[in-house]
Amino acid sequence: MSDNTYAFDVTTAQFEQDVILRSKQTPVLVDFWATWCGPCKQIKPILEKLAVDYRGAFLLAKVDVDAEQQLASMVGVRSVPTVLLLKDGEIVDGFPGALPEAQLREFLTQHGITPAEAEPEPPLEPIDAPPLSAADQVAKLRAQIAAEPDNDALKLDLAVALLATGESDEAERLLDALPANLATDDRAKRARARLGFARLLAGSPARSALESRLAANAADPEALHLLGVAAILSGDSEAGLGHLLELLRSQRDYADGLPRKALIEAFTLIEDEDLVGRYRRKMASLLF
Repeated sequence: MSDNTYAFDVTTAQFEQDVILRSKQTPVLVDFWATWCGPCKQIKPILEKLAVDYRGAFLLAKVDVDAEQQLASMVGVRSVPTVLLLKDGEIVDGFPGALPEAQLREFLTQHGITPAEAEPEPPLEPIDAPPLSAADQVAKLRAQIAAEPDNDALKLDLAVALLATGESDEAERLLDALPANLATDDRAKRARARLGFARLLAGSPARSALESRLAANAADPEALHLLGVAAILSGDSEAGLGHLLELLRSQRDYADGLPRKALIEAFTLIEDEDLVGRYRRKMASLLF
């Protein structure tokens, strides 16, 4: 068994610092051993095991008598193995020869040395559950509403979740049925804006086709409008606002002021306040 936290080799030069002085704080067992000693090989692993089991209630210092003959002579060791116990800087007891584990435990107990309490295990960090898919969120909310049919806040949650799955008709019915206090909630307003944008894209050309049109004509108003809406709904809010702002810059009066209206709807839908603030200022600089 290799050295552990509570067991270490010690030399004559280290003995005062590592054994005598440390014993004033914690009892130290000193195991005097030799490589050629059979009983030493029996007791050494038992002592090391006890040092671990007792979790620092005592320290185990190991001295190779062949390498440290002066130290062995200084403390009066005449045979190996010899085990000495130091407390408060003094040798208080000891014994020659190898003892079985039970007797070693009894020896320690006689000197008031008992295993230290184990440190409590740190509480486990809570493991975040993986986020639910949009479809699973819808199913979960339906079950909650079945249990709480009068909970209008859950119905708003369901409307938002339905929009994420493309079920805009049911989402609209839920939004229309909300009481006044929830109908003016920011989440309800965002849901309305998302619903309007989703309806715009229904039946519109594919995004790749719109991008081809815009590549051919950078001022194509319908392509700018629909690409802006598509980008915002897909989560690329800045790109979407960029298209809508370009539409306002190039064709402010297109479709009876649609560029300005589309930007205002986008501002309602997007939750990034910093981004919205920047584009509100850009819109204002074009309008005024």
